[in-house]
Amino acid sequence: MAEEPIAFLRAAQSPAARTVYPGGQHPDSGKPPVRFDRSELNRILMLYGRMVAAGEWRDYAIDFLKDRAVFSVFRRSSEVPLYRIEKNPKLEQRQGAYSVISATGLILRRGHELDRVLRVIDKSALAVVS
Repeated sequence: MAEEPIAFLRAAQSPAARTVYPGGQHPDSGKPPVRFDRSELNRILMLYGRMVAAGEWRDYAIDFLKDRAVFSVFRRSSEVPLYRIEKNPKLEQRQGAYSVISATGLILRRGHELDRVLRVIDKSALAVVS
């Protein structure tokens, strides 16, 4: 059973609104942009919710580009992203499609499974059990 892709479109009134093409495809490319599927986005948003509740993160942005999907996390909306969670299908057979990149551009972790890649920033997975 294939996962349903999720796409969020910006409001047409926004000055930063992007042009929405029929079928989600840009006329110049033969393929639709890369997207996070429902299970991937659910896992990322669960982590985001925990970090917001802890007071560490406050805002996010999702970009669907033709070669990768990017979920950016911000401490404040006016800053550069603290982390970028990227899905790049071209790297799936090599290092893995998922990566977490810090604000400085350093790749913190890359891999084939999203859960394992997100552990690098998931504080609850690092809790000490006594």
